[in-house]
Amino acid sequence: MPEQLGFVGIGTMGAGMARNLVAAGHQLVVWNRTPEKAQLIEGATVSPSLRDLAAAADLVMICVSDTPDVESVVLGSDGLLTGLRPGTLIVDHSTISPTATRTLDKTVRRQGCHWLDAPVSGGPEGATRGTLTTMVGGDKTQFDRARPFLEAYSAAITHVGPVGAGQLVKLVNQILVVGNQLASSEALLFAQAAGLDLTDTLNAVKGGAAGSWMLANRGPQMIVGDWRPGFTIDLQQKDLRLVLAAADELGVPLPGTALIFQLYRALQRVGLGDEGNHALIKALQMMAGVEAKRE
Repeated sequence: MPEQLGFVGIGTMGAGMARNLVAAGHQLVVWNRTPEKAQLIEGATVSPSLRDLAAAADLVMICVSDTPDVESVVLGSDGLLTGLRPGTLIVDHSTISPTATRTLDKTVRRQGCHWLDAPVSGGPEGATRGTLTTMVGGDKTQFDRARPFLEAYSAAITHVGPVGAGQLVKLVNQILVVGNQLASSEALLFAQAAGLDLTDTLNAVKGGAAGSWMLANRGPQMIVGDWRPGFTIDLQQKDLRLVLAAADELGVPLPGTALIFQLYRALQRVGLGDEGNHALIKALQMMAGVEAKRE
């Protein structure tokens, strides 16, 4: 008998992931804090509560914003833990604290259940197209159990180690994301100051050794002043706080990442936290008095 799936968190990422699960023919029960969003997933059943969803599902995916959100979904007075049946697998696609992840794993295991931390990368575009990169920490047997379902919205799925390793690899990913974003911002600002055509410049470099996902996907938005978020500055800052906290625990210096955190903080201070993380260039423009934008 096919496993019944549950999905918690029908937001910017979760909506596309849930739709791809339905499109792949999986039975899906969904829950969202705002029920109206859950009702937009055609072909899925909307659960009235987390307790009911947990009682109905063999495997539950979670995709919410932050550590406290995951803890509330799992440990709240009417949370998943109140309805979980022994053997249920929770797959957490949120990006949260590795330390909190290990604690949650221990909690659900005491109830005879399983936990995989499986944060994703690729933005809303990847969630919609089914091309996310998913990095998974946890028991290999449970990873093998979850993999056929993860394939509905992932182009690359990698088991990276025990519980908590998925979150740590996602933090590695975020260090690279913001580093690439700073490099893209500095490069386009330089090109503008030099009087170069920004579209021609972007086309010339994005396919070579200097290319990156951020440059290819966010560069075109940057040069036309399109700051609609794939991932907001506020959410990027949440992830960078996790990076810097983990680096502090490990005793690892991350001066570049710390600088980028402060640049984003400056943008938050002037009310730009809900813009896309590619708006990092605005912090440099404020310092330079130059706007990198195609005429």
